[in-house]
Amino acid sequence: MSTTDQPPVPNPPPVTAHCLRHPELTGMSHQQFGELTDVLLPEMELQRERILRTRRGHERLVAAGTGAKAKLTPADRILATVLHLRKLATMDLLGQLPGVTAMTISRACQEVRPLLEAHGHHVDPSTARFRTPADIAAFLTPDLT
Repeated sequence: MSTTDQPPVPNPPPVTAHCLRHPELTGMSHQQFGELTDVLLPEMELQRERILRTRRGHERLVAAGTGAKAKLTPADRILATVLHLRKLATMDLLGQLPGVTAMTISRACQEVRPLLEAHGHHVDPSTARFRTPADIAAFLTPDLT
């Protein structure tokens, strides 16, 4: 029997940001994750402005929104931190998914972790471990259809 007689193995669908918000990965329902994001987003913006003001040594001279755009949205920073605290994957793998470096994920975690702790939000580690984006896609495949 030749290998051409066997049906091709389908590739798992790509992993999107929406897929990464799956309760099996985050350890919380979509509603709980949404509520967490709603609580943390305003505080992240205040924290960011406070850090920039300290770095500049004065208030803004130009309008908000000017300058380089962040590689991760604030919601993606929260998601990356939750996934990292769940110990699902290395920072390198978590960075591959949205197309950023492990250092970007590390900075996001440094920014978000204190806010999670300030709100008393504890993220329990998962027993699942992933090495590649394909592993995550295969894990979620039954739920993606």
